[in-house]
Amino acid sequence: MARIDGSEPCKIVYSLFEHEYLGYLMEPHMVQLNPDGSLSLAHRRIFEKSAKSFSAYLDENDLHLIRLLESCNQENIIRQFYPKPIRPSEFFPRKYTEELRTSIRLYIEDKLNEALLLMKDKLVFVMGNEGNPAAFPIKIAEEPCSVLFHFRRNTDGTRYFPTLKYKGQRIEFMFKNALIVSNQPAWMLLNGILHYFENDIEGKKLLPFINKRFIEISPSAEDNYFEKFVAPLIEKHHVYAEGFEIKNEKYTATSLLTLQPDILGQPLQLSFSYGEYTFPFDTNANISASVEKIADKYIVHRIKRAHQWEQNQLNKLLDLGLQFQSPNYLFAQSYTQLAEGEEINYATFDWLNEYSFALEEMGFTINISENTKKYVIGKNKINLKFSEHNDWFDVYAMVQFGSFQIPFLELKQSILQRKKEFTLPNGQIAIIPDSWFVKYTDLFALGEGNNELKLKKHHVGLIKDLTESGISETILSRRLQKLQDVDTIEDYTIPENFKGELRSYQKAGYNWFNFLREFNFGGCLADDMGLGKTIQTLALLQKVKEENKDRLTSLIIMPTSLIYNWQAEAKKFTPKLKVGTYLGSERIKEAAQFAAYDVVLTTYGIARVDAELLQTFYFHYLILDESQNIKNPQSKSAKTVKSLKSKYKLVLSGTPVENTIGDLWSQLSFVNPGLLGSFTYFQKEFIIPIEKKQDPLKLQRLQALIKPFVLRRTKDQVASELPPKSEQVFYCNMTEEQEKLYDETKSYYRNELLQLIASNGSGKHALPILQGLTKLRLIANHPKMVKEEYKHDSWKFNLILELLENTLAKGHKILVFSQFVKHLTLLKDALDKKEIRYSYLDGATRDRQQAIQQFREEEDTRLFLISLKAGGTGLNLTEADYVFMLDPWWNPAAEQQAIDRAHRIGQKKNVFIYKFITKNTVEEKILALQGKKKDLAGSLITTEESYAKTLSREDIEELLR
Repeated sequence: MARIDGSEPCKIVYSLFEHEYLGYLMEPHMVQLNPDGSLSLAHRRIFEKSAKSFSAYLDENDLHLIRLLESCNQENIIRQFYPKPIRPSEFFPRKYTEELRTSIRLYIEDKLNEALLLMKDKLVFVMGNEGNPAAFPIKIAEEPCSVLFHFRRNTDGTRYFPTLKYKGQRIEFMFKNALIVSNQPAWMLLNGILHYFENDIEGKKLLPFINKRFIEISPSAEDNYFEKFVAPLIEKHHVYAEGFEIKNEKYTATSLLTLQPDILGQPLQLSFSYGEYTFPFDTNANISASVEKIADKYIVHRIKRAHQWEQNQLNKLLDLGLQFQSPNYLFAQSYTQLAEGEEINYATFDWLNEYSFALEEMGFTINISENTKKYVIGKNKINLKFSEHNDWFDVYAMVQFGSFQIPFLELKQSILQRKKEFTLPNGQIAIIPDSWFVKYTDLFALGEGNNELKLKKHHVGLIKDLTESGISETILSRRLQKLQDVDTIEDYTIPENFKGELRSYQKAGYNWFNFLREFNFGGCLADDMGLGKTIQTLALLQKVKEENKDRLTSLIIMPTSLIYNWQAEAKKFTPKLKVGTYLGSERIKEAAQFAAYDVVLTTYGIARVDAELLQTFYFHYLILDESQNIKNPQSKSAKTVKSLKSKYKLVLSGTPVENTIGDLWSQLSFVNPGLLGSFTYFQKEFIIPIEKKQDPLKLQRLQALIKPFVLRRTKDQVASELPPKSEQVFYCNMTEEQEKLYDETKSYYRNELLQLIASNGSGKHALPILQGLTKLRLIANHPKMVKEEYKHDSWKFNLILELLENTLAKGHKILVFSQFVKHLTLLKDALDKKEIRYSYLDGATRDRQQAIQQFREEEDTRLFLISLKAGGTGLNLTEADYVFMLDPWWNPAAEQQAIDRAHRIGQKKNVFIYKFITKNTVEEKILALQGKKKDLAGSLITTEESYAKTLSREDIEELLR
């Protein structure tokens, strides 16, 4: 092959050749022109990349053809159809299976057909034996050939053969060295012309006649042959028949939908009836043929199909939510999602029942295939009615399956056991819709009674959610409906001896408390920390005192750290309440003493120890503060408080959900027993679907159940009640020595952790992952926290000291938070050297109250160092207007709790939050990861170990990069 010069005249030619394995292909070649304009022997195979050098000789069609044909050369074919790199010399002898060969050839022929139709005005050749691309000129046919199949039947059998016409003239192709270049659709090279055909006939229908005049069918094979070959041929091609009759017929069509429960996925199949003939939907069907044999005679009924009308009927089904899969399967869009424990999927049943009436209106007849169960098809409906009594609701319901009506209570076990099939009295089988399992499982699980169904009054949220138009006045009074919207509850008068003023949202909470009391409901006040849950509760208890001549004693159980706060707040806002404490090793263990007080304060620890004593007293209110302490229903605290007796119950918590929504169950089951069913039921119906499967319907159901009894207001909602706060992030570099130690540690843990994860996954190694990341975080703050002999500085630590001194010099009070006691210890040492006074609180501090009072009351103590675990809750420190966050925490909710110590009700000054992040460390990446894991930014997961369990391999790699 001579080298060609792109600066001299050239021509592109397209050359047909046969590949040893891939069959017939076309290649583009650039050929140098002789001085007289003829093609020389100098040529070059041209590709998309090299085409730029010859752009002057190529048009847009050429560029497209080059790309199209390049996709079919062997390297690209292997790359597309085989997943691993492999040489052609290995691929074709070893990997080129018959199945793969068929798939590849179909792909090539599709590309080849497109290319050949674009070559009508191009130079096309057959390649010579020595690789000359312009050896034998050929032309692309100007128009398609027509094919007429001749059938001649007599007593000896049936013969058939095709005849071809090109431009209206019959052309001979038998015994003329014709060449079938492509099968689907057929391209045939004959007498220097590449022919294509009407109706995209397959090449294999012509191939037998290249060297044969006709094919003969014996009488014994005719029945099968007419059914399997002649009729399909008549549907698509022109046929001339002798010895049997072809009848052209036309009918008005009707639509049929047939359910096929015995086929995987339980599809619907669409077909159309034309008179007595029924044909399946076919995207290309204009004609269908049906064979009839009478005595020894064959009649082929050739029925004209209403193709566009059939397509419109299909489009109507797609508009109703079906999806189409070739050749003729229609599925409900969710058919692949098998419910747990199901062997088959019922999504298509549900769809069919939902739209059965609409389908009939559109002219569809619905059938179910034979040899299967007798399913009833029709719209399913439930008619629910509720009757209100003093403490419960009677539930009356009838269910309709098609034309059958049965009491809804008969479905109880089917719905609770998630059984889709329900046998009707006449033996037919009804399919319970998926939506009923979501919507009505709670009704049966939480309801009581076998012969009749009753719901307790605290299930008002469930009842409201079950009634499409809301609960009418005949079911619930207007006042009870107001539980759904706290802002519509009427005002209750503030008690006369309440000192101070309730803010608007606090007044709404006080009203809500009183409303719950009126209907004997329990509730959970879940306002953000710092919004005054204590004040709202004290106002309620003062109201109780003023309404009753006899003293009614209420018990409030809380963590030890909150006792002082409750005493101080009661003294300030409700001085007329007689408040006693049941605390200390010297406490008098006699229940009778409680009667002398309006309110008794005690701790979870004391309650556990003295459970038997407390059980002997009947309290008016039993109130739990920081009620997440009983989130574990198996804990002794949870079991203890549930054993105590009282008329009313309340729980208070800024974070009722800490690790999982399972935390809610114990708290709400305490205030309203039975509200959420058993824990096993709650776990199966809510925890797993919501947390593992992110099921929005289950979340909606849970919200409906708990909404009337959980009141939560966030700081964002009451922002006008609080002074502004602003946050500033200080990014710090590492010192050279610090960076060296950090990188060494990071490399070690990256190798160790990624090897562990590769073996068993990240979820099983939360602890070592957490240990490794924690060590890196310590080094990012100050290497001395992991290496006592470290003698160098930390840029971040120095910046913190500098900003502390500057802020203190301006007279501000500052809260300093870290989750590392070692960090606070380093800071203490530095402050001691500078003779700066501070107050200090961590888990080992014995006298919390003394530390708090020192910061609050001493003018020269304007700095409070606090560890996260010791000071994240239960502190009201509005004296401070600056908050220093020394290190980032996994969950922003934990940071917010710390900030709430200062930015809460009672704060008069603007609050400034300083956060310190060491650049190019795990600290900086924690912030980015928090943004990615938005589900963790709320209150679902706050513990570090829980967070570590959610980290994927990609997350770990990013943190250790």
